[in-house]
Amino acid sequence: MSLAKKFVAETLGTFWLTFGGCGSAVLAAKFLAEEGATTLNLGIGLLGVSLAFGLTVLTMACAIGHISGCHLNPAVSVGLCVGGRFKAAHLAPYILAQVLGAIAGASVLYLVASGQEGFSLAGGFASNGYAEHSPGQYSLAACLTAEVVLTFFFLMIILGATDKRAPAGIAPLAIGLGLTLIHLIGIPVTNLSVNPARSTGPALFVGGWAMAQLWLFWLAPIAGASIAGLVYPLISEAEEEAAGTSAEAEGETLPIRTESAEAA
Repeated sequence: MSLAKKFVAETLGTFWLTFGGCGSAVLAAKFLAEEGATTLNLGIGLLGVSLAFGLTVLTMACAIGHISGCHLNPAVSVGLCVGGRFKAAHLAPYILAQVLGAIAGASVLYLVASGQEGFSLAGGFASNGYAEHSPGQYSLAACLTAEVVLTFFFLMIILGATDKRAPAGIAPLAIGLGLTLIHLIGIPVTNLSVNPARSTGPALFVGGWAMAQLWLFWLAPIAGASIAGLVYPLISEAEEEAAGTSAEAEGETLPIRTESAEAA
């Protein structure tokens, strides 16, 4: 598969993750409807938003996993590279595609959301934040810790689910549910990033505090993913590493299929 096709697939996939995940938070999380004198809360809440992020990855893993590996996340690409699962020469193009996809997704989301009377970016537009901009007012240290730890375990799930010894075909489901779980934990802390591209798209529209705090949502996810990339091979059997040598030597992503995967 050519790098150009992988670039397009990563752009489209990250668009879907940002538009679908952040869109669920902006458009549906607290949806209110009037019925006579009664105001009904028809929003999907934190559980719904968490599921939305997980479903975007699961669906894209099935759609483009065989094309690009469906990383959709600079931290995932870096973690896979550190773990020897991804070609370093493809890292910059993948990250560029992911950031462009996230910006495009946030742009379309803004176009839709701003069509409602009274819309304001003051609500945060699903941006990630710490301290006074944390949904639960968590400190910088707490937010940093959460993002590093949750990204670490997300990458461990990805590396484990795409291991050649893992049950065939489970990777999309395991990774999608893993992303759902970490959102359930992390949304109250930082609105959950674990993905620098996803964080960048909304932050560009909010500006101000969101851009000033964006550094954390690049640093922490990449750090957590890199640690996982180092740790997983240490607990993986030597024979498994040998079995994957030929694929790793070529530096190609292993798509989500019935044997192995590299996605998220």
